Amino acid sequence: MTDLPALPATMPAVAVTGAFPVSDPRCLDDVVVDVPTPGPRDLLVEVTAVSVNPIDTKMRLRAAEQVASGGQPVLGYDAAGTVVAVGADVTRFAVGDAVFYAGDQTRPGTDARFHAVDERIVGHAPTSVSLVEAASLPLTSLTAWEALFERLGIGLDAGTGAPGSLLVLGGSGGVPSAMVQLARALTGLTVIGTAGREESRTWLTRLGAHHVIDHHRDLAEQVAELQQRGVPPVRHVFTSQSSGRAVELAALLAPAGDLCLIDDPDPFELSAFKRKSQAVHWESMFTKIIFGDATGDPAADPATQGRILDRVADLVDAGRMVPTTGETLVGLNAESLVAAHRDLEAGHVTGKIVVRV
Repeated sequence: MTDLPALPATMPAVAVTGAFPVSDPRCLDDVVVDVPTPGPRDLLVEVTAVSVNPIDTKMRLRAAEQVASGGQPVLGYDAAGTVVAVGADVTRFAVGDAVFYAGDQTRPGTDARFHAVDERIVGHAPTSVSLVEAASLPLTSLTAWEALFERLGIGLDAGTGAPGSLLVLGGSGGVPSAMVQLARALTGLTVIGTAGREESRTWLTRLGAHHVIDHHRDLAEQVAELQQRGVPPVRHVFTSQSSGRAVELAALLAPAGDLCLIDDPDPFELSAFKRKSQAVHWESMFTKIIFGDATGDPAADPATQGRILDRVADLVDAGRMVPTTGETLVGLNAESLVAAHRDLEAGHVTGKIVVRV
């Protein structure tokens, strides 16, 4: 490790210390842990802000086994901050660089004052927005990018006039918010969003959706109405809300179309997509960091995520993409993070919940 400044030996963090529902304030606790020592390819980042994702709430609920064996799992899968130390093999960053990233499910999370992270999955933070705003972008942008350009196979930088429509389900949540913006900035697809509230409809329209339909009504009927008005057929669907919707999605999706989902639907009838030769894909942005080195497959190279985040930062600085912060909480502590988890589990969150130090 090089460039190590004077750092404290310990730091505050927020951990799971018991198996409690989100209604119990003990579901997350303030703890003191050792400041991590970065490995050869690691950056040590002083965290300025984190954002909270549905994966945080899922991992909190799954942490009971670790807690039972004496562990105190620190969660958190988004961060923005400043590099305070670098490992000996680091090549892309230096002390003082502003960075943003989505972290790693196999290592301690970002809900801490300092965080060690593999430089390959880190991006240079955009310079035109604050680190607090930048913290809203990494996980959702990576998920949306990989879903669009790697799972659905949409041509990157296809320009205007590309055939077909993209339907984005999930209202004004974090990934749909990033998906709409990336599709508008980097493809020629007609973008259709779904919303259940007027606030969500306004949000998606502001982010660039050409059309917004009501996800409380029959989606296939609404898509058919749009096509009668000249909107191109839906050749691609992205959804974070797929439970019980397989038949409906197969009906509105064009023959040989592609569906990408990120949730864990129950029920979900895969056979519904057979008649029209449609393809179904899952996207998990943690696949590359978990399997990339083990398989050596270029398609799972973790370094692609650092490059994607650099591209996202360029889009933000060019004014072609905006942070998706919906609410900012102050204090990287258990009280703030419990409130964020509670809001996420209740639903109806617009954009991302960001927690700043």
